[in-house]
Amino acid sequence: MIKIILLTLFYLLFPLIIVWLCQKWSFFEKLGMIVLAYGFGLFIGTAGLLPRGSDGYRYALMGESVLKKEVLETLIADGKAVPGDRIVNQIAGVQNNVVTLAILLAFPLIIFSLDLKRWLKFAKKGFISVALALVSGIVMVTAGFFIWKDTFPDTWKLAGMFEGIYTGGTPNFAALKLILNVDADRFVILNTYDMIVGAVLVLFFVTIAPSIFRAILPKYKQDSDVGTDVDKVVNETEDMNDFSGMLQKKMLIPLLKALGISVLIAGTGASLSFLVPPEYKQYEMAVVVLSITTFSIAASLIRSIHTIEKTFQLGMYLILVFSLTVASQSNLMTMFGRGMMDLILFISWCYFGSLFLHILLARIFRIDSDNFLITATAFIFSPPFVPLVANALKNKDVIVTGIAGGVIGYMLGNYFGTTLAYFLKGF
Repeated sequence: MIKIILLTLFYLLFPLIIVWLCQKWSFFEKLGMIVLAYGFGLFIGTAGLLPRGSDGYRYALMGESVLKKEVLETLIADGKAVPGDRIVNQIAGVQNNVVTLAILLAFPLIIFSLDLKRWLKFAKKGFISVALALVSGIVMVTAGFFIWKDTFPDTWKLAGMFEGIYTGGTPNFAALKLILNVDADRFVILNTYDMIVGAVLVLFFVTIAPSIFRAILPKYKQDSDVGTDVDKVVNETEDMNDFSGMLQKKMLIPLLKALGISVLIAGTGASLSFLVPPEYKQYEMAVVVLSITTFSIAASLIRSIHTIEKTFQLGMYLILVFSLTVASQSNLMTMFGRGMMDLILFISWCYFGSLFLHILLARIFRIDSDNFLITATAFIFSPPFVPLVANALKNKDVIVTGIAGGVIGYMLGNYFGTTLAYFLKGF
């Protein structure tokens, strides 16, 4: 029991060290907290710091992450598993619980920080580009599904997850892992390749992309209505990675209130799973997560909730907890194998294909170059990357449009990803 308690505390508290490393050294800050969390988790899983269990135990899992206690005891009694598998199974149970709770509590906290009314007000200038980005993502991810659907199993799950991360971001990607019941190894592989392809795109966006797109699309025209709010938006966006002051009493008490509301929303969403008929149990987690998403959006409309400081950072801290835990369930020595090149091609198709279709549609609808690139950034990388690309454009006025598009993406990602996945499952 002591080992289980210590492991749980490690998963919950070690991300504090990751945050400290990123604040202390610019090298780690450039790598990113999510990358560090996955890196540490993969080290734990690969180095054998956690017991793996007997061959009989691992065979009995049959793709599941944990066995029911009575099933495991039967296996041990029959000599098909060993007593040491009990602690392995307990560890797996802790990992599952931490992964699930971290996501279910993180998503409301992230949504609370988003002032939907305000961002919709500023989304009108880039609304057409946002809509075209949504269409581009759906079309190219769907096309990718049909191209690669016979190459690897459950391609419909991959399509749903990448529609979710393209529309929203890492929190949506993690939430869709729960909704679609994607195993830890596969999720870590997907996220690793997503980071690799994403890094190439970021480099492209901040170097030659502005010149290329400005040669293809109409020139940006300044909107005086937006300019007055830009500096405030820039400061808000730069603060997304600022975890300082969260333990001070004046911030901690409101944050605990926000966490309590998040627990209430998560509990309400989870309770709705009991209403799902037995024949539709495969959709149980979809009902839970989408209900939580809906309740969170509704709560964010309440001023006293969305004005609580640092809720985004607290939500992202829980994403770090999730990332560390899910990566520790994987082993680099066994997770990579055949079909990996096809997976890279599928991910590249989703991102580069969506970008290519988006620019074609932007040219048809006469979207200017800067608004196109900033909305593409918001959808492909999520809001925190918007100021980086705006700096490359030397145009901070488009930050408002970019953040607005990214906020909309966060809120729609779970819905779009889930809907597309289950739609494609029938093919």
